[in-house]
Amino acid sequence: MEDASMAYEFIRVDREGPVTIFTLNRPEVMNALHSPAHFELHEAFDAFAADPDQWVGIVTGAGERAFSAGNDLKHQATGGGMASPPSGFAGLTSRFDLNKPLIAAVNGVAMGGGFEIALACDLIIASEAATFALPEPRVGLAALAGGLHRLPRMIGQKQALGMILTGRRVSAAEGQALGFVNEVVAPAELLDAARRWAAQICELSPMSIRASKEAVYKGLDEPTLEAAIKGQTRYPSVSALFKSEDFVEGPMAFAQKRAPAWKGR
Repeated sequence: MEDASMAYEFIRVDREGPVTIFTLNRPEVMNALHSPAHFELHEAFDAFAADPDQWVGIVTGAGERAFSAGNDLKHQATGGGMASPPSGFAGLTSRFDLNKPLIAAVNGVAMGGGFEIALACDLIIASEAATFALPEPRVGLAALAGGLHRLPRMIGQKQALGMILTGRRVSAAEGQALGFVNEVVAPAELLDAARRWAAQICELSPMSIRASKEAVYKGLDEPTLEAAIKGQTRYPSVSALFKSEDFVEGPMAFAQKRAPAWKGR
């Protein structure tokens, strides 16, 4: 099934057709991330964004214990460098121009920055063994890589503050009830479930998907619903959709009663 694999030291990047799988690959420290890992992820997400043949990304963790335990505090405490790329924690949390969908396949612990990585993805598929928390205040820190802002936007202020102000752990089932988890599956089925979601996305026009993702996020930043609706044609991915081959192919395939041959351009 694997089409290609690219060599990195702290992550693994595999391409399966139009789907890229990013694996956080530091299982000996529960996939906690340090500065070199952030820069590898920055490079990998840049390559994914620029590759016209890659349409959907899946982010997961190596091993069975953790998706990511977040920031590598031991590396930090022993004087390790703390630099991060402009795209933020994991090369993702401050990346606001990626119009291709990302699916987090959360296989275990997603704590602090690990949870923030998942929140920066568009969908979260969770193993029954997954747990989520923003426990930064327990070590004198705060979830400033997006967690304090993404979580209340997704599940509402009171529910988010219930997690943020206690640092409590939330199970996959509760995460689904709260609304930030899309599906919960058995651990052995996790990657297959993420691939199933990716395959469903890949059945649709990549240009339409990118326009839709961008319209949702940019629209939520508009002051009113009216402004969002009136302003959406200015968004780059929406403009690109109107000029694309897919915009012609979709209606033509429908009229000819055949499956569309999407080009993603």
